[in-house]
Parts: sequence; structure tokens; C-alpha cells
Amino acid sequence: MKNRRALKPLHPQATDLAFLRSLGLQQDNCVLDPSQLCTPSLLRRLASMAYDSLLVFTLLLVATFPFVGLTGGVITPATRIVLQIYLLFVCATYFVWFWLHGGQTLPMKTWKIRLLTRTGNPVGIGQGILRFSTALLGIACAGFGLLWALWDRDRQFLHDRISGTCLVQLLRGKL
Repeated sequence: MKNRRALKPLHPQATDLAFLRSLGLQQDNCVLDPSQLCTPSLLRRLASMAYDSLLVFTLLLVATFPFVGLTGGVITPATRIVLQIYLLFVCATYFVWFWLHGGQTLPMKTWKIRLLTRTGNPVGIGQGILRFSTALLGIACAGFGLLWALWDRDRQFLHDRISGTCLVQLLRGKL
């Protein structure tokens, strides 16, 4: 299991059976040792992001239809800015809602990745918004926020480091 690093520090509650079960970190009556929580590989996280980008593209395409209907298909510079703000809101809502309700988007479930705070707790709304905002900026800066994972001691993205969150890989068979 090379390239897997334990996340530290974990909240003392992380040894509680019910807490681990609620996070999907228990399997067959065998609790995962908190020291074994590991960061998913960079390839796994990028694959999840690629999958998420397909879903977000589709979501934004569908979200554009009502806007075009309301404007009659006429896009002026003012309506273009409103459309961009609206689509940014839709995108932020998608990610933050899923992070708040289970810590996983559909691709994160597929790739068995969960978002937690650095203490092992579910993400709050402030952290979710901060993570989304800093991820957007990190990607907009030529992907610097993603490249950060190559040098980070825990292999976390810059937006995870700033927002106090971390991605963990779940056990097989647990979503």
C-alpha cells in the first residue's frame, strides 16, 4: 500500500464505533483503525473530478434552459453576467449540498472517496463554501491548487488545506 498516508490529526471520536459506521468506515464488524485512514491516490481523485465535470456540465446545460426561456434567447452583456453568476451559484449549490449531506458527490461515491474535516467530522456549510471557492480559484490559476498535492505532506489539494478538510478513501463495499 505505498503512496497511502495516514491523515493526522484525527478526532478522538474517530475510534467510536457508531461514528465510524456513520461515515461508512466500518465493515464486517471490523472497525478501521483511525491511523489507517488514507488519502486517495491523485489518479483516483482526478478521475472523480473528471466524472464530476461531466455531471456538472449536464447540470449547467439543463440549468441554462429556464434562463434562455426567460430572456427569450436574447443574450446581452448584462444578461450574460447574470447567467454566469446564476450558473456559478448552481455549480456551488451542487457541490456544497452533496458535501453537507454525506460528504460525497455521485462520482465520489463511485470512487469511494469521502470529504471530512481534518478532525474526522462532517463538513459544515462554511467549510463547504470555502472549499468550493478556493478550489475554483486554484483551478483558475492554471491548476495550481491541484498541483499543490504533489508537494503537500498529506497529498491534499490546496483547497483542502485552506478549508481544513480532507479526502479519505473508504473501505471496499462501503459508500
